[in-house]
Amino acid sequence: MGEMKWYVLRAAGGKEKKAKEYLEKEIERSGLEDQVAQVLVPVKKEIVTKNGKRKAVDKLLFPGYVLIQAELSAKLENIIRNLVPGMSGFLTEKRTTNGAQFERIPVPIREDEAQRILGVQDENADNAAETYVNYEVGESVRITDGPFSGFSGVVDEILEDRSKVKVIVVIFGRKTQLELSFTQVTKE
Repeated sequence: MGEMKWYVLRAAGGKEKKAKEYLEKEIERSGLEDQVAQVLVPVKKEIVTKNGKRKAVDKLLFPGYVLIQAELSAKLENIIRNLVPGMSGFLTEKRTTNGAQFERIPVPIREDEAQRILGVQDENADNAAETYVNYEVGESVRITDGPFSGFSGVVDEILEDRSKVKVIVVIFGRKTQLELSFTQVTKE
């Protein structure tokens, strides 16, 4: 048995997870599990606030790519290139001339690159989901929850670390600053 190395595979945009599932099924069907350590679609967790609702989502770190740690054989290479829907082969290839024909040889990524990618993946798994803010300072918002529900205002400051936003609202003819949760406001 040779050494397991990391390879980057090209997948159709938005189809990375499906391509990974198909690849894993094809590997299992062909009995090549001993040649593949893992197939990975690197993602990071983010919390997105949309229409006043907070939701954790997986955001792709490398859209259009799937990673595989494997001991490459001709059979496995054929599966990757020809049998997996949404997958179009390897990212890095070396072309050699074999008489009148070109031969494409997959090139693994360096071990330090693989460890960096895996480190980012592990770090994201350990950390709480990152909050993605879709509000901007100066933007008009409507308050949807709390005692000032129905009021409109302008975003004055965004406090990402606390998942809050400061909004300037006109109450009784005076500008008043309110500190509200991301879930209490929505874009107008």
